[in-house]
Amino acid sequence: MVQRLVLASHNAVKLLELQALFDPGAGHLELLSPQGLGLSEPKEPYSTFLENALHKARQASAATGLPALADDSGLAVQTLGGAPGVQSSTFAGALKAAPGEAREALRRRQDLANIGRLLRELQALEDAAPCQAPDRQARFVCTLVALRHAHDPEPLVAQGRWDGEILRQPQGQGGFGYDPVMWIAQAQATVADLGHEAKNCASHRARAAALMRQQMRQVWCWALGD
Repeated sequence: MVQRLVLASHNAVKLLELQALFDPGAGHLELLSPQGLGLSEPKEPYSTFLENALHKARQASAATGLPALADDSGLAVQTLGGAPGVQSSTFAGALKAAPGEAREALRRRQDLANIGRLLRELQALEDAAPCQAPDRQARFVCTLVALRHAHDPEPLVAQGRWDGEILRQPQGQGGFGYDPVMWIAQAQATVADLGHEAKNCASHRARAAALMRQQMRQVWCWALGD
């Protein structure tokens, strides 16, 4: 039996990553795009990844009558007290689309603005305390929430973290968001330098997805491929 699951995300690149992580060719799970179902992009009104993911999953399930999976993820920088956190996607303020500008073009422009603000804030902290060793430790955080229905009293929750360090300038052409400035010491590369396959093996989203798949098998008794 093929299980159907709505992904409550309009980020095209994130959708591709989650599709690869949840259905690696096994054919046991059909992941549905919210855009294909005519759903509007959900709001993220809360201050934690968990609350936002639960909110988005409930909205998607209520609108479709199907089980739903939602992701809320972002960058947490140690010296900024966890910022940009849930504001990661609009850290520089939400940009407006130019006339005729496509959604993904706007998203790329927003990414560059967000990175610019992050680098300026870290540089300002270093300039204010030049005698201290700079702290650029950060982590990507991904929280996944899955619901069987909109009023599911037992949501499945999985969280993954990926530690790294923020560079002083972008490096690499791949990925999205803060990938070009997130240096992974173990890989000796930025996340943007990593190929799609390498990223899906190690990322915060990959770690959360592995935990979520395990729970879907154990709690929901869904037959998912490895």
